[in-house]
Amino acid sequence: MLNIKTKADLIRYCLDNQVEILNFHYCGWDGRLKTLNFVVRDEEHLTNILEAGERVDGSSLFPFVEAGKSDLYVIPRYRTAFRDPFCEVPTVGVLCSFFNREGEAFESSPEYVLRKAHQVFLQKTGLKMQTMGELEYYIIAPDDGMYPIADQKGYHESAPFNKFADFRVEAIRYITQVGGMVKYAHSEVGNFRLDGKIYEQNEIEFLPVDIEDAADQLVLAKWVMRRLAWKYGLTITFAPKITEGKAGSGMHVHCKFTRDGKSVMVEGGDITDTVRRAIAGYMDAGTSLTAFGNPHPLAFMRLVPNQEAPTSLCWSHSNRSALVRVPLGWTGKTDMAALCNPCEKAEERDFSDKATFEWRASDGTANAHLLMAALCAAARHGFEMPDALEVAARTYVGLGVNIHDAGNFALRQSLEQLPASCAEAAAELDKDRLIYTSEGVFSDAMLDYLIASLKSFTHGDCRLEENLHLA
Repeated sequence: MLNIKTKADLIRYCLDNQVEILNFHYCGWDGRLKTLNFVVRDEEHLTNILEAGERVDGSSLFPFVEAGKSDLYVIPRYRTAFRDPFCEVPTVGVLCSFFNREGEAFESSPEYVLRKAHQVFLQKTGLKMQTMGELEYYIIAPDDGMYPIADQKGYHESAPFNKFADFRVEAIRYITQVGGMVKYAHSEVGNFRLDGKIYEQNEIEFLPVDIEDAADQLVLAKWVMRRLAWKYGLTITFAPKITEGKAGSGMHVHCKFTRDGKSVMVEGGDITDTVRRAIAGYMDAGTSLTAFGNPHPLAFMRLVPNQEAPTSLCWSHSNRSALVRVPLGWTGKTDMAALCNPCEKAEERDFSDKATFEWRASDGTANAHLLMAALCAAARHGFEMPDALEVAARTYVGLGVNIHDAGNFALRQSLEQLPASCAEAAAELDKDRLIYTSEGVFSDAMLDYLIASLKSFTHGDCRLEENLHLA
C-alpha cells in the first residue's frame, strides 16, 4: 500500500517513481477483479485520467444491465492505490467505483451496495462494523511422494511435510504490498493424494478492518494468489468442496463492532448484549444468508455434518460445529507471556480489543462485497428485533457440544437447518427479502436476479472438473 490520500499524493508518487502504467481495477457481478490499462504519458494526461475516470460497458460486467443503456463510468478511489508486485515495468493499480450517466453511484454495484449497508448500519446503531475474512484454498500439483502427510492431518504442518509453504509466504508478502492487512497464514487440515496429484489445503486470515475494506482485501488477495499460482504453474482453487469425505474450503468472516474507535465486544469477561443482538440477527437471517455466502451447488456439498462446517442455526463459544462461533477472545487477566517467559514481569493486560465473532457458513464462491453487505444488513436486523436476546438465548449451544454427535439428535431436531441446495437458499432469500431491501440497501431487482440465478442450477453444475476455478 502506498499511503495515498489524495489525487495530488498519487500524481506525485507516479511522477517521482517513473510509473509507466496505471491500471484501473473493479469488480463486476462475478466478484473477480477486472483491469483497464493506461500508459502514463505526462502529468496532464495522468491528472485527466484520475479526475475523469473512463467509460466501460456495464452490460458485459453486470448481466442484468441492458445493452441499450450500458455505459458506466469507473472512477478511481485514490487511497486504494498500490504498486503492482507482478509487473517489471513500474505499474500502479487503483480500485474504482461505478457511476451512471447522471454521475450518480451505480445502485447495483456490489461495492456500492456494501457502502450503503454500512452507512445505514452506522446511522441506525451508532456503531461501525469491522470484518476480517479467512481464505481457505487448495493447491493442486504433481505428487513427488516425498514426506507424505496422513490423510486429513495437514493442520499447521511445516515444510517439507507442507509442500507449498513458500508459495503461502510469498502470497502474503504480495497481498500486504497491495494493501491487505494479513493476520497470519498456515497449512490447514485438508491434505490428500489422488491420481498422482497432491491436494494441499492452506489458509490466509486477515485482521479486522472497516467492512468495505475487508471485502476489497479478499478480492485483491484472490487476484494475487491466482497470479502467483499461474506464475509457478500450480493450480489453486477456492472451491468449497473438491471430493467427498475431504475437508472443504470456507471463507469465514469474523465480525467486530466499534463506537468512537473503541471495541464494544466484551464486558465483564464475556461478549456484550450488543454482540448477542447481532448474533440473533444472524440466527434469524441465517437461512437466507446462504444465498449470498454459498451461491453455487458445490457449496452445499461442504455444509454437511462432521466436516467442521455448520448445518444448524446455532451459536456457541469456541465450537466449530456451530453456525456462529465466539472464539477465544483474550478475556482473561492472566499474563500468559510472563508465565512462559520467566524473565518478564507479570502485568495485568487487556487484549479484549481482539474479540470477534465468526460467521462460518460462507465460502469462496461468494461475491465478497455482496456477502459483507448481507452480513451487515443481518446484523442491523438483529438490533431491530424486539426479541433478539431471547433468540440468542434459545439458539445457544454449550461449549464443547458437538451438535453432529448421535447423542445430540434431539438438540439438532430443535434447531432450524441451513438450506441443502441453491433452490432452497433462493426460497429463503425471497422469504427474508425485507431484511436486505429495507432502507434501500439491496434493490428488489437485484434480489430477483440472484434468486433466478440460484434456481437455474442443475445437477451437472456440481462437477468439480468444470468448477475448480469458479471461486
